[in-house]
Amino acid sequence: MSILFKTHPKKNPMMRALVAGSFLLSAFASYSQQDSANYYLQKGLLEKQNGRRLESLKQFEKSLKYDGSSRTLLNELASAYMDLRKYDQAITTYKKLVEMGDASTAVYKQLLQLSFNYKNYDDVLLYAQKLKQADPSEKVSYYIGKMHYEKDNYGEAIESLDAAAKEDPGNAEVPYMVAHCYADMQNYKQAIPYFQKAIQLDATKPYWIYEMGLIYYAMNDNKNSLKYIKEAGDKGLNKDNDYMENLGIAYINAGELDNGVAILKDILKRKPSDINILNMVAEGYYDKAKYDDAIYYWDKILNYDKQNASALYMIGLSFQKKGEKEKGQLLCDKAIQMDPSLSSLKTEKKLPGM
Repeated sequence: MSILFKTHPKKNPMMRALVAGSFLLSAFASYSQQDSANYYLQKGLLEKQNGRRLESLKQFEKSLKYDGSSRTLLNELASAYMDLRKYDQAITTYKKLVEMGDASTAVYKQLLQLSFNYKNYDDVLLYAQKLKQADPSEKVSYYIGKMHYEKDNYGEAIESLDAAAKEDPGNAEVPYMVAHCYADMQNYKQAIPYFQKAIQLDATKPYWIYEMGLIYYAMNDNKNSLKYIKEAGDKGLNKDNDYMENLGIAYINAGELDNGVAILKDILKRKPSDINILNMVAEGYYDKAKYDDAIYYWDKILNYDKQNASALYMIGLSFQKKGEKEKGQLLCDKAIQMDPSLSSLKTEKKLPGM
């Protein structure tokens, strides 16, 4: 038979005991959770102090199971993720700290750097702004400029990078990126001073010197083009086929035919059917009035490509330069039959771009 309590629970001793017991159990459970969280947090800190970073991370993750609201724990956890290069987890943890109201410069710095490394453009701009708001002395213009450059927003990139140059005058990458902005817009004259500034700040990058040589090449400044392409090689740039080909061209353009041709001939030993190189060697000889040598190399092109009307046309011009007008004219006419667009070059010394 059940007993009916007709009195108010507060006036009933048994009910008061049950309510009190339930409260104590809840309080004990809460205390137990917090106690466990703190226990594993302290263990993690001890492991960290002893240099056992992976073990410290394991303890912090155990602590997180009992208490996910501790900023101290989340900061330690994020730091451990960073040290162990677990960057995805680090980003998630730092973002959780921000959601919890942690607007410290340290947190925003880490999020800015991680977003920058991951090329999360929108997040870079977001956290750069928040970091600047948290501490106006923080230098964020480099990150903003780099992201604008990566997105081909050259105008905004140059503006931010100019500000970055004032924030950190010794950062060689800043003028280097500005140089690339101008070069990508084919404003080569504007690019040169920034290349020079970058190289002045960091002389350990021979590829930057090489790029400047190529910019001078695009400007038809053959003397400086050769100077800087050679310097890049002297300072350790890998002398692969592309480099040697450009060096050979630079020699020829600067009037040093023998040096240039020697380099290109060496490349032809490895790439005997390279039409572009064969044509450059032929051009070099043609410009120096060595018409038999020029004919020899254009003839090689025809051996690989019998329908190459440009090579045939240049052979015709070479014969005419030698004094064999009739033979040369016949070859030119035949080339024009193959490619009627060559008719506009009858009065030209050679084909443009060859």
